[in-house]
Amino acid sequence: MSEAGGCRGCASPVPQRAPWSLVAATAALCLVSATSVWTAGAAPMSREEKQKLGIQVLEMFDHAYGNYMEHAYPADELMPLTCRGRVRGQEPSRGDVDDALGKFSLTLIDSLDTLVVLNKTKEFEDAVRKVLRDVNLDNDVVVSVFETNIRVLGGLLGGHSLAIMLKEKGEYMQWYNDELLQMAKQLGYKLLPAFNTTSGLPYPRINLKFGIRKPEARTGTETDTCTACAGTLILEFAALSRFTGATIFEEYARKALDFLWEKRQRSSNLVGVTINIHTGDWVRKDSGVGAGIDSYYEYLLKAYVLLGDDSFLERFNTHYDAIMRYISQPPLLLDVHIHKPMLNARTWMDALLAFFPGLQVLKGDIRPAIETHEMLYQVIKKHNFLPEAFTTDFRVHWAQHPLRPEFAESTYFLYKATGDPYYLEVGKTLIENLNKYARVPCGFAAMKDVRTGSHEDRMDSFFLAEMFKYLYLLFADKEDIIFDIEDYIFTTEAHLLPLWLSTTNQSISKKNTTTEYIELDDSNFDWTCPNTQILFPNDPLYAQSIREPLKNVVDKSCPRGIIRVREESFRSGAKPPLRARDFMATNPEHLEILKKMGVSLIHLKDGRVQLVQHAIQAASSIDAEDGLRFMQEMIELSSQQQKEQQLPPRAVQIVSHPFFGRVVLTAGPAQFGLDLSKHKETRGFVASSKPYNGCSELTNPEAVMGKIALIQRGQCMFAEKARNIQNAGAIGGIVIDDNEGSSSDTAPLFQMAGDGKDTDDIKIPMLFLFSKEGSIILDAIREYEEVEVLLSDKAKDRDPEMENEEQPSSETDSQDQSTEQITSNSQEVDLVDQESSEESSLHSHPESLSPTDTDNAASVSPSKQNSDPLENYETLSLDGECTDLDNQLQEQSETEEDSNPNVSWGKKVQPIDSILADWNEDIEAFEMMDKDEL
Repeated sequence: MSEAGGCRGCASPVPQRAPWSLVAATAALCLVSATSVWTAGAAPMSREEKQKLGIQVLEMFDHAYGNYMEHAYPADELMPLTCRGRVRGQEPSRGDVDDALGKFSLTLIDSLDTLVVLNKTKEFEDAVRKVLRDVNLDNDVVVSVFETNIRVLGGLLGGHSLAIMLKEKGEYMQWYNDELLQMAKQLGYKLLPAFNTTSGLPYPRINLKFGIRKPEARTGTETDTCTACAGTLILEFAALSRFTGATIFEEYARKALDFLWEKRQRSSNLVGVTINIHTGDWVRKDSGVGAGIDSYYEYLLKAYVLLGDDSFLERFNTHYDAIMRYISQPPLLLDVHIHKPMLNARTWMDALLAFFPGLQVLKGDIRPAIETHEMLYQVIKKHNFLPEAFTTDFRVHWAQHPLRPEFAESTYFLYKATGDPYYLEVGKTLIENLNKYARVPCGFAAMKDVRTGSHEDRMDSFFLAEMFKYLYLLFADKEDIIFDIEDYIFTTEAHLLPLWLSTTNQSISKKNTTTEYIELDDSNFDWTCPNTQILFPNDPLYAQSIREPLKNVVDKSCPRGIIRVREESFRSGAKPPLRARDFMATNPEHLEILKKMGVSLIHLKDGRVQLVQHAIQAASSIDAEDGLRFMQEMIELSSQQQKEQQLPPRAVQIVSHPFFGRVVLTAGPAQFGLDLSKHKETRGFVASSKPYNGCSELTNPEAVMGKIALIQRGQCMFAEKARNIQNAGAIGGIVIDDNEGSSSDTAPLFQMAGDGKDTDDIKIPMLFLFSKEGSIILDAIREYEEVEVLLSDKAKDRDPEMENEEQPSSETDSQDQSTEQITSNSQEVDLVDQESSEESSLHSHPESLSPTDTDNAASVSPSKQNSDPLENYETLSLDGECTDLDNQLQEQSETEEDSNPNVSWGKKVQPIDSILADWNEDIEAFEMMDKDEL
């Protein structure tokens, strides 16, 4: 290996690429010494503890797989709270999520090769027989082409790959004669009609029985598909061609990839999220590495590994250079516009980007992989799981967590590449959290809200296909696996395809279709393996030194180096030309000074004003230092003025018949009134106040006396509403949002602020419900008249009196999430003008940050100022400068005015009949339902 260039030629397309085969692992790192270098940074885990954790993973898999087979099979998926199978058409529709279900025993097929990896060969043989006997691929059902490809086609091919391996070993599967491959070929032909477009991009959905466009097909009218949906086919389709000799599958998948490559934005070399399958026009022009694009990048690199076609590597390298240039803002990965890549498209990240550190390991770019992985781990330590989306200051944006495996995947790859035992401890944390928070009597349940610990009645097939595979491999030694994992490549669904396919049935032309290949930075990559001197300097604490600064997001302790720089800066007496306490966003001179210091001010759609400093954009190094000091002053000044701590979400639990505590609604807290975290919960029947807005003396005090009053948001301050219902004798209040369709699933946590006066006179608890959650209570009142609720800091066990009426239900403890505001190492500040943006900030849906809205994000609009420059502002920190260790940053609190009184706050969002439909079907099945599940 040369010092400068690494081992040139090791990534050439040869039949046996042992270093590449880890996908896993070192991306042709050409290292032998990585493990010995890195393990010095963490205490090694004993072999006994690793074995114990491996056994625990096996037991967890048995719990999930066994309950699926007992309670759900042959249905596609298990509903772990109600202990029954999810069958398409027999359960209420969940929208696009259900497109993965095709009445083909999805979970069983997706789990086939997991059984072999976990050394359950007897169970694998039984499972294959069940698939061949029971599974029908000719169902009249519309399915996702993408999901069917990665889960079902990939599952069949992975099962076939390991079936022939076992047959060759001579003990198991001696009867096997490529039956799974024949099923895969049948399915492949059923998917081919989706490619009948002028572009070669497939339709997003297809009817398994009738195909596309026929009247009975009920599909074929779609015009758009996501980039990942069209670009995540090449591994499975090429493997099918190589296994069977039918070249048509690989040809179609290559054509789709070629079209996406030609449609990339040429100046930025980025691709958008959604594309028109007929015209090739980008429909959504934002670009990132998460949902909608993720596995497109993954399959470009892995297609090179599996097929040996240099054009795939060239394309990946071109895209990767653009990603690291525009999207990567270590440790963050933020979406940008493909036409304006210097402009962020949104201020939050989704959970699917957790796969990217693993892909960077395959690429050989270890440092950013460590940084992003550690950032994600700190978010997990904060919330127990990775929320579906979280903001740049690490608050929950979308609170769900469907037990996604991407973080476990990256953890495994990083451990295989580095040997650092730190990642074994990370895996141990994942195991503990799954068992503590997601495990239920009939399997593992997805998290509906990571803040409250509430569950959702779903256990997706990818949980068994990927999560247990990666966790087991993380703790397994080579002798624990009955075959050589390095002879296979992982698909995006973690299915295993053998590397020897690279030399089998090579009838596809490998013409280099990459055009307009731009000159790239050779220091980032070349046709060589990474240089170990760059990746792994002779420092045993190298990895730890990368991770340590990122631990601030939870620990809130600044690295000493940053503290010293800060202290030295202020000791020198240097003052920026603009002090934070003097700053006014409406002053043009101030804005010009900010620009000179490299600080830009952006008004976001959700009402916040964001300050971002890029030192490289400052007029000089001195101006950059001034900008740094200004940002630090702004953060510290705001922190000093924080009087209220961030409050956690609360719970409204319907305890009356026929709910019995099963319905738990996520509620926003109030900064006044009875603190439910310190006092006993409040229980009572609900009653609507008159007037609904509660802004004047109630005309129906007898109706709310001794009850919990329902009030509509708007017209006056929250505190005024609370006083009016308290004077009428109410024991609590629930404010329901007047913004129709708002939901805690899509909007950030809302907390009600006081009116600027002394609110000690308010003694009753007050909670806030978004429109969707509030409508559930309103519909229940219409249906049952008498509705009793429990206001508390988290969901409680069911009423003992109700327990006497039903059989005891299996309960899992709701987790009271930590509510400390995360503060990290930041040079970005978010400000909020409460007067101009109140009512809008916490109501804005994720779509409000869509690419079409953010083209003008850099424009500055005047905001009202009070005598105190920060009175109307909220400061949030990101990834550059740490705030004072003793201060917390406060979630935006809103005053209330300017609401539309004409909004029908009682309008139904979801009829109560549909909520109770399943219960009337089989009420006894719900005896196993978790207490906090709707």
